[in-house]
Amino acid sequence: MDLKQIHDLIKVVNKSNIGEISIEDKDGKVTIKQKEDKITVTSAPAQTVYAAAPSAAAPVAPAPAAAPAADNLITIKSPMIGTFYRRASPDKPLLAEEGTEVNSGKVVCIIEAMKLFNEIESEVKGTIVKILVEDASPVEFDQPLFLVQPA
Repeated sequence: MDLKQIHDLIKVVNKSNIGEISIEDKDGKVTIKQKEDKITVTSAPAQTVYAAAPSAAAPVAPAPAAAPAADNLITIKSPMIGTFYRRASPDKPLLAEEGTEVNSGKVVCIIEAMKLFNEIESEVKGTIVKILVEDASPVEFDQPLFLVQPA
């Protein structure tokens, strides 16, 4: 992997909510980790480290904190990094909407990670009060997805 490709990857990570990406090829392995204040790239075998300032779009994580928080609401969080989808496929109905009654084990969304579509199930019985993530947007590990009023 050449230096231009590494710089392009840094730009992609800066513009997204990707927390970490690792790529390995015949020349070695490159890992890019996004931190709050910088992005660190390590490359094997040379172990070169590059740093880039995050773009203005990078700090998207604080937005869910502004969501209404009530003591009695339960948060369904993302178990992985990936892309959040509200439908199983484009021609299917929404899996969950605000006001939808959910039971423990009901699929509420899909998260695509590394070309695998993972069904995310509710762990509680109740009513979805708020959807905190836009459809087809990237999500981080442990990012709040839904607020549920327990039944």
